[in-house]
Amino acid sequence: MYLGIDLGGTNIRVASVQDGVLLRLLTEPTLSGGSEGEVLDQICRLIEPLMSPEVEGIGIGVPSVVDREKGIVYNVVGIPSWKEVHLCDVLKKRFNVPVAINNDCNCFALGVAHYGSLRGSKEMVCVTLGTGVGSSLLINGKLFNGHNTGAGEIGSIPYLDKDYEYYCSSRFFVGKSTSGKDAAIAAKAGDAAALAIWEEFGTHLGKLVQMIMFAFDPGAIIFGGSIANAFPLYKEAMWKQVREFPYPASVQNLKIETADVDNAGILGAALLCMQD
Repeated sequence: MYLGIDLGGTNIRVASVQDGVLLRLLTEPTLSGGSEGEVLDQICRLIEPLMSPEVEGIGIGVPSVVDREKGIVYNVVGIPSWKEVHLCDVLKKRFNVPVAINNDCNCFALGVAHYGSLRGSKEMVCVTLGTGVGSSLLINGKLFNGHNTGAGEIGSIPYLDKDYEYYCSSRFFVGKSTSGKDAAIAAKAGDAAALAIWEEFGTHLGKLVQMIMFAFDPGAIIFGGSIANAFPLYKEAMWKQVREFPYPASVQNLKIETADVDNAGILGAALLCMQD
């Protein structure tokens, strides 16, 4: 049994995991405006009721740059007080079990790669679409971290007048004076303006997929995050752009799907312990 933790600027989710199954899940809003110590105390308080002699380790996914060897996280997105936190040392000292840390999108990719319908794929890119755009790479079936677990930060690549994250995340909808959730509700009700917003979003996402294909030539691209839930609303507009890719064979062989694994980030965090 392992504990998997998904730390975000909005919520903290902690679960006990055994053989790919969540046995118990605890979640609460993150004290994102709190001090470093207050957020650490909150994490430990959520861990405590799940600890038992059967727990062999703790894995945690964090939205930040991570020094995996030293167990340090830097400049955590959504938690301003977390500039440099020696998270592994704190949790090891508190709970006396091995602790492994990685970027949250990398944990999502591990969960999808091990438990999703496309498990076994050799080259896969996992992209999370939500408040921002996260991305993780699996090369020859293994997670490619880069030097600081920052490989695959495609959202920050310049695109048009800003970057891909602006046009392929919730920021796009904010720029349209709405939210992804409200735009999805309106589009499903047949609202023409909302449908046009989703078509434009799909066009931008298709350009992002083209960039991924040029850079990595993956066999599969898996979308996760809150915006992935609205995939039918922008799927065709996205594919229209993807079909314009100059190498038809690559398009023909490419699989693009949404994640079919619940709590993939938590499952992937638990897998960190097993792999390390």
